Amino acid sequence: MKKNFLIPNCLALAPLAGVTTLPVREFFSEHGAALTHTEMISCAGLVRDNQKTFDMLKISEREAPLVVQLFAPDEKILVAGALRVCEACEKFFAFGINMACPMPKITKNFCGAALLKRPDVAANMVRELKKLNLPVWVKIRKFENDNDTLKFIENLANAGADNICVHGRTPAQRYEGLADKNILKLAAENFPDLISASGDVKTVEDINEYFSYGCVCVMLARGAIANPFLFEEYRGINRDLDKRVEILINFAYRAKELAGEHKALIAMKRFAGAVLKFSHGSAEKRNLACMSTSLDEIIKILNSPAI
Repeated sequence: MKKNFLIPNCLALAPLAGVTTLPVREFFSEHGAALTHTEMISCAGLVRDNQKTFDMLKISEREAPLVVQLFAPDEKILVAGALRVCEACEKFFAFGINMACPMPKITKNFCGAALLKRPDVAANMVRELKKLNLPVWVKIRKFENDNDTLKFIENLANAGADNICVHGRTPAQRYEGLADKNILKLAAENFPDLISASGDVKTVEDINEYFSYGCVCVMLARGAIANPFLFEEYRGINRDLDKRVEILINFAYRAKELAGEHKALIAMKRFAGAVLKFSHGSAEKRNLACMSTSLDEIIKILNSPAI
């Protein structure tokens, strides 16, 4: 295993824009995640002293080791932003570089998945960021051709990347269709102790499959939002419905404390469906939860015995 990667068989919360906020990261840290990621943070925003961007760097003492995921179009802006991160906070495990986001608002500025077409720039970003003496994790997407994917990974590895997370969809797929798990198997075989897996991690079986390929880390994204207790299930902890409701209500109050009612309500709406699907009158309850306008309202729905 590469130096600086101290968490064997790491089960991590993947970076999700608009989702992996401080209270959400803290929740998953307390319920089985060995590692979490911030949302994508704009290095350009950090350099411009944008307060909203800096707010994304707030860290809780109750979080698992944290990867600060950055996006930038080149190594100059990346390092400038990373230096601002170091000034603003010290309690993070590694830098992450996003080379995977396929959304046009990111790629049109030569960031995210646009870097897959600029291998020299991508390698320079890793090489320069490594000079700050912290682990560098990179997230990419697969290419149409497997050999091109492996060549890009080799390029990053030679530049000094400590971990490379491969999402098994191409940028053109965005979030549609099935993730290609075979490319993770090939990558893990060709680059031992370097590859993390992402894409369609929805069950304990999916997690075990990726680990069986030799992936050192499996990152849960939408699967964790659909089932916020998947981390615990992987570790053999199975909560009954009443306990899940209790945990979720406690999360609501903690999220409000950390981020305010609006963000707490958004997070609760994402999680509530996963818990309510096991309750009596689940369809009606889930619809009501989605339409809730306050934390008190959604908590009342969670506590109701039936519709």
